[in-house]
Amino acid sequence: MAIAAWKQFEKTPQWQKKKRFLKRLLGKELRLRIELDVDVVKDGGWWFSPAHLHNDSIVYSLGVGDEVDFDLAIIEQFGAEVFAFDPTPNSIDLLNNSMLPERFHFQPWAVTANDGTLKFYPRVKKDGKKSDVMFTMIPEEETKDDVIEVPAYSLSTIIDKLGHDQIDLLKMDIEGAEYEVLNGLLESPVLPRQLLVEFHHRFVENGLECTYDIIARLGDVGYRIFAISEIGREISFLRN
Repeated sequence: MAIAAWKQFEKTPQWQKKKRFLKRLLGKELRLRIELDVDVVKDGGWWFSPAHLHNDSIVYSLGVGDEVDFDLAIIEQFGAEVFAFDPTPNSIDLLNNSMLPERFHFQPWAVTANDGTLKFYPRVKKDGKKSDVMFTMIPEEETKDDVIEVPAYSLSTIIDKLGHDQIDLLKMDIEGAEYEVLNGLLESPVLPRQLLVEFHHRFVENGLECTYDIIARLGDVGYRIFAISEIGREISFLRN
């Protein structure tokens, strides 16, 4: 009973903010500040700006995992078209067996800097078990033999394949692959107006430095931070 209560308390915003503060003191978490004051909505676990979202909007959702709450909320509230991408087996099975609105489109592709194939490995959970849902490009000793190979395309290729000339919002939760994808994004002919990213620097060598570096490069092309999650890893950007 006490363990269950503690796990529930761990998820509260108050505890997450305290945890973030302590990790910042220890140099293990990002020190960032809000740069833009805009209206912010939280839905489906993400913070976004409702400005400029409407039924002609194009939304890219990279990394579905085991839920599409955010994607469905965007469709329901704004009538936008959502294009979701996830090459992992659990997500493919989930979406193939779900009743989804016609404005939700799914492709079983990985998104990366270059076209080709990628190797993915199951994440190891805190209890030591291999995840059926979360995959990463970073192998661990326990998962190095559980590799899957998936088709991968750059954002430029995907935009060309789907015939889009704009992306109003791009959300990515891709377990450490965001650095490569963001590097590719900076070379894309189409830059999303709004960018929501969960950073996984804890999985990457020199992770904090990598995160600070890519955030600075996003700033160079006009992206400004308008929301930061309680744990400090989900960052929302708007491009001026």
